[in-house]
Amino acid sequence: MVETRFSKFLQKLGLSRAGHQYEPLERGELETLFDEQCELEAIEKDKTVVALPPKEASKCHREDLAKAFYVDLQNGLSESSVTQRRLVHGWNEFVADNTEPMWKKYLDQFKNPLILLLLASALVSILTKEYEDAISIAMAVLIVVTVAFIQEYRSEKSLEELTKLVPPECNCIREGKLQHLLARDLVPGDIVCLSIGDRIPADIRLTEVTDLLVDESSFTGEAEPCSKTDAPLTGEGDLTTLRNIVFMGTLVQYGKGQGVVIGTGERSQFGEVFKMMQAEETPKTPLQKNMDKLGKQLTLFSFCIIGIIMLTGWLQGKHLLSMFTIGVSLAVAAIPEGLPIVVMVTLVLGVLRMAKKQVIVKKLPIVETLGCCNVICSDKTGTLTANEMTVTQLVTSDGLRAEVSGVGYNGQGTVCLLPSKEVIKEFSNISVGKLVEAGCVANNAVIRKNAVMGQPTEGALIALAMKMHLSDIKESYVRKKELPFSSEQKWMAVKCSPKNEEEEDIYFMKGAFEEVIRYCTMYNNGGISLPLTPQQQSFCQQEEKKMGSLGLRVLALASGPELGKLTFLGLVGIIDPPRAGVKEAVQVLSESGVSVKMITGDALETALAIGRNIGLCNGKLKAMSGEEVESMEHTKLADHVGKVSVFFRTSPKHKLKIIKALQESGAIVAMTGDGVNDAVALKSADIGISMGQTGTDVSKEAANMILVDDDFSAIMNAVEEGKGIFHNIKNFVRFQLSTSISALSLITLSTMCNLPNPLNAMQILWINIIMDGPPAQSLGVEPVDKDTLRQPPRNVKDTILSRALILKILLSASVIISGTLFIFWKEIPEDKASTPRTTTMTFTCFVLFDLFNALTCRSQTKLIFEIGFLRNHMFLYSVLGSILGQLAVIYIPPLQKIFQTENLGVLDLLLLTGLASSVFILSELLKLCEKFCSRAKKAQIHHQDV
Repeated sequence: MVETRFSKFLQKLGLSRAGHQYEPLERGELETLFDEQCELEAIEKDKTVVALPPKEASKCHREDLAKAFYVDLQNGLSESSVTQRRLVHGWNEFVADNTEPMWKKYLDQFKNPLILLLLASALVSILTKEYEDAISIAMAVLIVVTVAFIQEYRSEKSLEELTKLVPPECNCIREGKLQHLLARDLVPGDIVCLSIGDRIPADIRLTEVTDLLVDESSFTGEAEPCSKTDAPLTGEGDLTTLRNIVFMGTLVQYGKGQGVVIGTGERSQFGEVFKMMQAEETPKTPLQKNMDKLGKQLTLFSFCIIGIIMLTGWLQGKHLLSMFTIGVSLAVAAIPEGLPIVVMVTLVLGVLRMAKKQVIVKKLPIVETLGCCNVICSDKTGTLTANEMTVTQLVTSDGLRAEVSGVGYNGQGTVCLLPSKEVIKEFSNISVGKLVEAGCVANNAVIRKNAVMGQPTEGALIALAMKMHLSDIKESYVRKKELPFSSEQKWMAVKCSPKNEEEEDIYFMKGAFEEVIRYCTMYNNGGISLPLTPQQQSFCQQEEKKMGSLGLRVLALASGPELGKLTFLGLVGIIDPPRAGVKEAVQVLSESGVSVKMITGDALETALAIGRNIGLCNGKLKAMSGEEVESMEHTKLADHVGKVSVFFRTSPKHKLKIIKALQESGAIVAMTGDGVNDAVALKSADIGISMGQTGTDVSKEAANMILVDDDFSAIMNAVEEGKGIFHNIKNFVRFQLSTSISALSLITLSTMCNLPNPLNAMQILWINIIMDGPPAQSLGVEPVDKDTLRQPPRNVKDTILSRALILKILLSASVIISGTLFIFWKEIPEDKASTPRTTTMTFTCFVLFDLFNALTCRSQTKLIFEIGFLRNHMFLYSVLGSILGQLAVIYIPPLQKIFQTENLGVLDLLLLTGLASSVFILSELLKLCEKFCSRAKKAQIHHQDV
């Protein structure tokens, strides 16, 4: 459009090719041309607008901001300016560039070394024309990969459902009109209006403020709302001290304001955290590392078998190629293709059990990782505490003390006098009643549906009145005047007149003790006003200091006819208290060898108070500030960080450094958090745990695990589950390897000794079904032993195939081989020819050995009488099914033909059962010996300590 008009302008000047005559321009055309030139200049200006860093913006005056963003502070931006700026800055949202297509996520499941080993063995089976083996292995791999993919997909979907929120909206001035827009439409330079309950849609430099309080707990960790101003700042400080800037994702608690957008999307402080989070790699879980190692060990084991058989065959003068084929077939048979399925089933069942306990697990192996987690770092606000300010103590002016129970913005809880524990309601105690009345009347907050509308500290006073059935006392007065709180005067007061009585007006005041006491000449003593003596004032000051040292926010309350002649009523102590169940969870975790550390953006006193309250390090706390963390070198911090239990005044950068230092010192770290400031640490930790209800979207995205009900104690269940899963995997590995080694050794020994094959092909297939089928699979679903939680976290360096487990596998295998060879030797005729009876006895003996071996493999340390025969129902059914199947193979004629078996007598079955039980008896005796040795060792250590 501009170009066509410009060509007409050239034609008027006679500069077109048609001719060279000059023609005068009309007045309207000149004005149009001037407007278009201004429009082009405006477009160029809009393209040069850049996001302003908060520290820089905080120092700007209103006029400087208007110039920097080319915006009229009254009328806002024009729609054309918004369009141009969006071309440069994009939408006010975050684009995760790591979203993978479905097919890639599915193919990623094949990267597991054990899966690759199984695929290699399937390929070898095809080359050696063992097509049945190849199909069964391929099917096993497909089942494992598909189950893993479906489970992870379902977890992601449930997470999406959890995080589906109404798209954030905002009020914005454009072209002189107040418009209601989606937050994603904002661009730098937009004028945004803020009011109570608004979620801040972008980083904003405030230009107008009326009593504005902003909850920045999700960003800084500060439980107390931050009072905002519109004046330029002069001093240097960190982001938490910028009182004229509000950050994306924080919440307006009180008042109203207006400001200029200085940063959107990834150019906001929220965006900086998002970019840091994307740059962090999620570490591999210990189980993944263990499975990788096991895959390599089994590969090495397979090659050793091939080598030994080929060497033996060569020494016996047999054909090398045929020996190689036998060796490869045996190696393929030795690889436990059931292992990935058992691991998968065990993990999936763990995830499903966790889902019932309101915990969403995004990645399967994370469930097991908690079993070796030895450090849990937790954010304070919203995680260990509920982010709900609550009155916990009060002291009246005449020296009465009371404790308040119950957490949150509701009437649940009581006010009890100390030390008598007498419960107070309404004005049953006049001193406490008058104190609570003052806190309720000098108040602008409203509690609806267990949520506060207004200041959290005022909400805490309303909740206190609800506990004493005094929340309606406010209705007894008509408010005439309010003297609002300001950060300079540090108090607020209201002037009221009683509704139903012809009494004079009364002032109610609340605020900082040192300010309120200046307006008092009297103090309340059991409902009677007495002169405020220096001794009485000194007593109240000591009480205020005592409450402050406990990390409480102390408010003083007073009432009276005039501001200079008030009666001092007492003090209330307010804190964001620990969530229910946190103290017990911390105690259980500490007893089981898990160290719990608190990382908060809050002040030292508050952090220590909560730390003592929840029993961190049995109250022996060592604290460290964010500044100290920043100034300390990585190696020194790694040595020092394990001894510290409370980190205060920390930023996202500090949290990340603490997590990295703990990991460098060899710890497996879980991080729990709910805010934007926790996101980077959640991603870099071995296990990131986010809160489901209070957690921000970015923290849920970064975490591996989400506590749907925000219940910290659910972590205990997850730790218990993780420890149990690893034990079950070890039990299965022990059973399957001891069985496969026995079967291989039996065939190998008979081949080497030029004896007939003790088992035919169909019998070996039946043994394989037992080895990889229901009895083996049922070991993976053994219920978690309650004693596992008390055990210390397992060492990450511990492999699945530990030395102790290998010895147990070899012991069981040698017993099975010896017993089966004994039956084979006993039943074989003198001409060494294989008969149906010989193979039936040998085959049945091996199957019974297998089932007794499975029974003892249910636990590595506990006797069968301790864990109970009936606890694992799936195991019972699978063993019963295997016994019935074996009897069918022996006694049903059609099956006798297929398996080449014959009927056995009752004495034969009794002999075989007695002999096969030896593997179970020997393993149980070994467990008993280990128990006695362990007790003797503990007693010796205890004796030495004494």
